[in-house]
Amino acid sequence: MKKVGKILNVIVKILTIIVLGATAVLSLTMAYIMFAPDTFPKPFHLAYAGIGATGEGNATEQQVNNAGFLPPPTPEPTPVPPPTLHPGEGIMAEMSTKIVNLADPAGRKYIRVTLVLEFYPNNLDYFTMEEEARHEWLSEFDAEIQARMPLMDDIVISLLSVKSYEELYTADGKEFLRSQIMDQINERLPEFYVMSVYFTEFVVQ
Repeated sequence: MKKVGKILNVIVKILTIIVLGATAVLSLTMAYIMFAPDTFPKPFHLAYAGIGATGEGNATEQQVNNAGFLPPPTPEPTPVPPPTLHPGEGIMAEMSTKIVNLADPAGRKYIRVTLVLEFYPNNLDYFTMEEEARHEWLSEFDAEIQARMPLMDDIVISLLSVKSYEELYTADGKEFLRSQIMDQINERLPEFYVMSVYFTEFVVQ
C-alpha cells in the first residue's frame, strides 16, 4: 500500500507539473499574440471590433496598439444658410434706356424701357466686411457687372423684339417680361444672381 501511495503521489506531482507547464506555455503564447507587433510571425492575428487586418478604412498598427479602436470621425460643420435679402436690399445696377421696335406687322409699335437689376452678392463675406473693404468689393463687383452688360443688353433687346403691343401693355404681360429677363440672365450668367428687376421707365406706343 505504501508503494502504491508513493506511485500516486508521483503521478499527482507529474500531472501538476504538466498542468502548470501547459498553463505557463498558454499564457506566454497569448501574451505573445496580444502584445507582439503584427509583423512578427503568429499562429493567428487578433481582429478588433470594426477593424480588419487589411483593407480601406482600417486602423494603423500604432492606433490599434495604443487604443484598440479607431478615433471617432470628425463631425462636419453644419452649413450656414446664406442671409435672406428682401427686395431693395441687394446690389443695384442700372441698364441703359432701350428703344426697341415691337413685333408689329406694320412696324409702327415700339417700347422705350429703362431697367434696374438687383443682384444678390456672390461673395458671402460681403455681409461681414468692414465698410472700407465692402466699398472696395462693391467697386470690383460693379466692374464685373459692367463687363458683362453687353450680354445682358442683348438678352433684354432680344426678348423685347419678339413681343407684341398686346403682350406688354397689360400688368400681367409686364410681370411675365420681368420674370423672363431674370431667368435668362441667371441662366446665361450663372456667376451672378438677379433677385429682382425694376422698370424705371416703361412706355409702349
